[in-house]
Amino acid sequence: MSEQRDKALAKKGQTVGLVIALTMVLWLIANLAGPQLGLPGRYALLFDFAALAALFWAMVVIFQMWQARQADKKD
Repeated sequence: MSEQRDKALAKKGQTVGLVIALTMVLWLIANLAGPQLGLPGRYALLFDFAALAALFWAMVVIFQMWQARQADKKD
């Protein structure tokens, strides 16, 4: 695996980690603050779907990274 490709995958991994961490923090804050602000339950569902979308994106990127590493092992 080339050094440049290794750095690109590392950067992608850092981005994924940051997205996962921020998603969880924001999701927790939204779920704690929602009832205190008097937001209806449908907003909680909106926050849940937004978090699921971000985590799904992270899973897709992780899968792409795994595929890239598998392809490099074959070469």
